Amino acid sequence: MTTELSITPSRQAAFENAFSFAAGQLRRLVESRPGAFPMYTTQGRWDFSGEAWTNWCEGFLGGQLWLLYLHSGEPYWREKAEMYSRLVLPRQFDRSVHDLGFIFLPTCKRWYDLSGEAALNAALIQAGRTLALRYQPKGKYLCSFLGANSLFIDIMMNAPLIFYAAQQSQDQALNELALQHCLTTRRRLVRGDGSTAHEGLFDPETGEFLGQSTQQGWRADSCWARGQAWAIAGFTSVYSYTQDPRFLATAKACADFYLQHTPEHGVPPNDWDEPDPRLPFESSAAAIAAHGLLQLSRVCASWAESRVYRQACLRILETLCAPPFLAIDDPNWEGILKHAIYHQRKGLGVDESVMWGDYFFLEALYEALHGS
Repeated sequence: MTTELSITPSRQAAFENAFSFAAGQLRRLVESRPGAFPMYTTQGRWDFSGEAWTNWCEGFLGGQLWLLYLHSGEPYWREKAEMYSRLVLPRQFDRSVHDLGFIFLPTCKRWYDLSGEAALNAALIQAGRTLALRYQPKGKYLCSFLGANSLFIDIMMNAPLIFYAAQQSQDQALNELALQHCLTTRRRLVRGDGSTAHEGLFDPETGEFLGQSTQQGWRADSCWARGQAWAIAGFTSVYSYTQDPRFLATAKACADFYLQHTPEHGVPPNDWDEPDPRLPFESSAAAIAAHGLLQLSRVCASWAESRVYRQACLRILETLCAPPFLAIDDPNWEGILKHAIYHQRKGLGVDESVMWGDYFFLEALYEALHGS
């Protein structure tokens, strides 16, 4: 069910103001360091040399530039968006990561939708096929970059690239592979209360599931907030490709857990189970959740459910559009959203800006303002 999105004049002004601020921040970045792909800030400045852990973020900068072009129509942003999208094209053959959806969907998919260039669609299909090579047939899952025994909740956000490639190439085997991965994730990483584990561990020789784990949460049986947000948005996106009601039910359960455990302002801590967390906020999880909740509101058959998820999205965005989250009052800060966390355990990008947080914040703002 498609629902009309009503935004109050004050929210409209706040959302537009955030977009304008983001444009200034991104212009400064691409003109001062053309062709560079930062991941997180250190003391508010983009860090170009810090540890990355894995090479997964290159699509988010180009994705933000496409959103600025779509929002404003300014040729400058399209020129920059095409440049940064072109730079990621060689990654279509990259077998080292599970994140090709993050790299290609915000960039080349948007470019293809606007241009219809066959070469871009071919790159998307190839990227989807490359990602599918991570499939472990005995366990029926796509393995994470850590190894054949590891399944991440994050991969739900990348699986849509395989569904897309399968549909474009009419490859039913590819589609079935992606479907099985999503069903395994639903069974092994989503708990009965709608919370999620970050990681599942398997015996790759037999496919036996060994248990839940985490790389970035508080502990194996806790709920890492960004993983929960990946689940909301990922299962909703997969439902849009498959129309399988199991995925819609899972997206709702994950969304309900998020809303029930997060303060009214909509921004969670890094992990809900961490006792007395030193840092109360993880704004990138909130930005991803806002995007996922808005998408979920558009596929719900029930008007009442749709309204709950839509209003929750707008409430989160309203929170993020003002200090202390929007960095608009700090002229020395180079990111868009403050108080995000990349990897708390490793001490990377902690209480900083992160590229995916800025991207999903802009994407949710764009969707809210333009209704698409």
